[in-house]
Amino acid sequence: MTVLQALPLRDIHQPPAPPWWPPAPGWWWLAATLLVLLAFAAWWWLRARRRRAAIVRLFDERVRAAATPVERVAAMSELLRRASRRSDPAADRLQGDAWLAFLDGDSKAAPGPFSDGAGRVLLDGGFRREIDEAEAAALLPLARRRYLELMAVRR
Repeated sequence: MTVLQALPLRDIHQPPAPPWWPPAPGWWWLAATLLVLLAFAAWWWLRARRRRAAIVRLFDERVRAAATPVERVAAMSELLRRASRRSDPAADRLQGDAWLAFLDGDSKAAPGPFSDGAGRVLLDGGFRREIDEAEAAALLPLARRRYLELMAVRR
């Protein structure tokens, strides 16, 4: 018998598999990045939600603070003119039917709700001595919806 045959040979032993914990540094970086992105998305969503609530609250408080229908129409007109500047800086200077056509915007309704509907009271409603309560009430949901649409526009 030779010396090589007398040696006890065994199979190669593999090292143990690396443990799953603690993860490698790259996984920590990935987890941190995902947490930062998630926190930023949550912050952005909450900011947009608070902003929208503030915009709605501003409109509702201004209209509610007006004592008469004439003052409510004037408040709605002022708020619409201020909001119109977000989509077109010169829109607040429009007059007459051009202003009502701008407020109609991309309205799907055949007769525009401002040009041919309850919104026509915006032309001179804030300057009249008296306005019927029903006219101001009919204008309110129309003006509120358009105000929110205009305030949502980003440049």
